[in-house]
Amino acid sequence: MELLLKNIWTLHGAALEEYPDALLELNKNPVEGFSAGLIDDNDLYRWEVLIIGPPDTLYEGGVFKAHLTFPKDYPLRPPKMKFITEIWHPNVDKNGDVCISILHEPGEDKYGYEKPEERWLPIHTVETIMISVISMLADPNGDSPANVDAAKEWREDRNGEFKRKVARCVRKSQETAFE
Repeated sequence: MELLLKNIWTLHGAALEEYPDALLELNKNPVEGFSAGLIDDNDLYRWEVLIIGPPDTLYEGGVFKAHLTFPKDYPLRPPKMKFITEIWHPNVDKNGDVCISILHEPGEDKYGYEKPEERWLPIHTVETIMISVISMLADPNGDSPANVDAAKEWREDRNGEFKRKVARCVRKSQETAFE
């Protein structure tokens, strides 16, 4: 598999050489809280990740699937991340798209919420993305929501309706985690 990955990457150019190395490194030295692999062995641009809900959070016990889709000019531009498993969270829109600073294009934020250094930088890795996502689950950013309804519930009724919706998503994630 490693030789196959290296041969495929040779065809795509030098800028993409770190893809297989990143995946191989993650598999050799797993990071607590998530795992990653290719969706299709013939497509190195699309990864599936499993994220374990962080302990002592409403998401604890959840096993959430998401896809990372890398642009052809990675690492100059960030990948896109989309939860496949339903999740109720202020920073995940209703389609599952993750909205956190580290996944935003480099440069100035026209809305003024983010500093340039909070946005994507080519030094970021899949590991830093996943650590940011796990942190997002533990501590949502209600000031810049992708899901306004979830953000409103998180601010106004965190231990009521918001908690019930998250618990339903956690249960559903457990039931469908290995399908």
